[in-house]
Formats: sequence, C-alpha cells, structure tokens
Amino acid sequence: MDSPVIFAVFVLISLLFSQQTALEYPQELINGVQDSLTSEMSPSQSAQSPSSPSQTFSSPLVPALFVIGDSSVDCGTNNFLGTFARADRLPYGRDFDTHQPTGRFCNGRIPVDFLALKLGLPFVPSYLGQTGSVEDMIHGVNYASAGAGIIFTSGSELGQHISFSQQVQQVVDTFQQFILTMGEEATSELISNSVFYISIGNNDYIHYYLRNVSNVQSLYLPWSFNQFLASTMKQEIKNLYNMKVRRVVVMGPAPIGCAPYYLWRYKSENGECVQIINNMILEFNFVARFMVEELTKELVGANIIYCDVFEASMDIIKNNARYGFNVTTDACCGLGKYRGWIICISPEMACSNASNHIWWDQFHPTDRVNAILADNVWSGLHAEICYPMNLQSMVAHKARDQEPSW
Repeated sequence: MDSPVIFAVFVLISLLFSQQTALEYPQELINGVQDSLTSEMSPSQSAQSPSSPSQTFSSPLVPALFVIGDSSVDCGTNNFLGTFARADRLPYGRDFDTHQPTGRFCNGRIPVDFLALKLGLPFVPSYLGQTGSVEDMIHGVNYASAGAGIIFTSGSELGQHISFSQQVQQVVDTFQQFILTMGEEATSELISNSVFYISIGNNDYIHYYLRNVSNVQSLYLPWSFNQFLASTMKQEIKNLYNMKVRRVVVMGPAPIGCAPYYLWRYKSENGECVQIINNMILEFNFVARFMVEELTKELVGANIIYCDVFEASMDIIKNNARYGFNVTTDACCGLGKYRGWIICISPEMACSNASNHIWWDQFHPTDRVNAILADNVWSGLHAEICYPMNLQSMVAHKARDQEPSW
C-alpha cells in the first residue's frame, strides 16, 4: 500500500478515536519533574535497564546541548506544525516521566534525554515549545522535526516540517538572540563549549530515495546518493563551525531495513531484514565516517565524532536475549503483520509491555533501546560505535584543555 493510501486510512481511523493530546507547552510539565530525574529511572526501565542518570544539574559537564534532527530526536516541534508526522497523542509518551505525550516518537525517553542527564543538563526544550527567552534556551535547544531530512523536500508528503537547513537557520536565530542578551564574547564561549547532536538522514531513504521521488533512482545509484547526502551534511556542519560550534556528534542512520514497516512492505517471511535497504545504510556509514575525518582535518579546533547507529542497533537485534528483548520484529504499537502496516494512533493498538520490544512503532525504537544507544554514544558501554572517540571522552578531552568558565 502506498503512503497516500496509508495517510487516508490514518485520517479515517483517527476520527474514530478521541485521544489526549500533548500539552501546548509540554516543557512546562517536564520542568515539574526535573528535580527527580537524577535519581529515578524512566518508568519503563526495568531493573536491568542499561542506563540510569547520575549527574546533577548543579555541575554540568558542558554549558548546553543543542539538537538537530528528525523524529529520532524530535521532542515536540511537530506538535506546532500541520503534519501527519505527530506524536502528540497517547500511547506516545505513556512511559515517559510525565506519562503524557510530549511529541517524542517513543513510549518514553529519546536518546538525547538520557545524554542530557549524563551531561548534567535538564531535558532540552523544543525550539517551538518554549517561550523564546534566553533563560529557556541557555542549557540548549532541540530543533529536531519529524519528517525532516538532509534533502530539503524529504518527507514533504507528510505535511509541514523543519528541514535540516531550516534548523541550522534556527540555530543562527538563537545565537543572534544570545548575542543581543549576553554579548558576543559570552555567546561564543557558550557555543564553542556546548555539544551539538545531529541525528538526521533516515527520511532521505524512507520518504525520498525508496519512494523514488523525482525519479531519483534513475539519476543516482545508492553510492552516488549517499555521497550527495554526506556532502550536503558536510556543508551544514561547516556552516555551524562558522558560528563557533566546535563539538559535534553526528549520528548515522538506523537499520531501517529491519523496521516493521519494511518487513511488512517487502513481505519478509520470518522477520529477515530487507538487505537491499540496509546495504544503503552501510554504504552511507562508510562515506559519512570519511566525511567526518575530512572535516576534522579541515576545521581547526573542531572535535567531531561519528556514531554508527546501524552497528549498535544490529548488535541489539542479533543479541536480543542478552539485552532482555524477546520481540525483535513486531512493533509494540501498530496494525498488520509485524504491526508495520498502520501507524500507531490509538492506545488500543499498543502492546501492554514495551520493555521487551525493540520497536515501538513502524520506524522508531522503544525507550529501552534508546537508553542502550545513549550508553554507547556516551561511553561505548555495550558496543564501541563512536569514532574517533565517544562523547564522554570528547567532554573530558576539552575539560583537560581548559577550565570551564560558564
């Protein structure tokens, strides 16, 4: 079934259900539970959870965390947009700290939530979900928008979204506001010591190349397409560098060939991943790692790391029992074979326990997977996936170079 038909079904089904929507400013509710986050685990995390926060907000390791990306890290941007790509209704957020939908495409926390706590920071608010004051943005901003891609028009059939280049422009706007309030020197100090987390690219395959938009497959072989994506990302990172950004974490695409949607669409017999899709991701990882190595040599003082989400995710899938997962192919929420046919739009469509599932919906992992991914980005706890170093080493390396002044 093509995407437009799925969207039509979505509209019809959504009319049958009246669900609780996200708060207009979900960050206000999240702020109400921040004090307990450093001592409590996410409600959906069991005793065998791979990650629990231990940092306190009083002594952050970095001044701020800024997030650019797609639905893998969207924390509420699309709540304010006219789009089908929304997570502002239950069961999304049911296992989050507030037990409310916030716009995160997950049952609970997303990777940057776990990483913010490890950095000693509060959860980062959505750019469109805060008041716009410097006080709200001083510890970081999340610009991520579900449906966004490296290519400007990726995901446009879903409705409105904030593309990669548009998010970078929002970063410019934020920095200008900082300069007007704090002064140029203080802003430069804050930005150069902060961490920028980029997680984008999945939608360029899901909503562009694999759908053969503009007959792209006849113009670009997968290898050339991947080089185009990496080249575009490289330029945007250079743009950030010109704004004094120095510490960047680049996340690679997930193994979307294993996602429930593609298992259903490609009629996987026994849950085998769609190799032709995963091969594209493997190629991109090769190109992107080389791109990061080039940038590190070109940009003086920059510290850029590349984290292989594909490698980490496949480790979880292949060693699911070791991680405590016994449902590896079916989504927790959805309809159809592998629960990959119809998107998650109602609590009645969701399983009762997401903690033993790898996949939450058609494309997104559960928060237990997100916790494992965050652990790997931070310290390589379960698998070394970041090159040339992990985030903890990046932060420690900077700390040895100079004492923080924020």
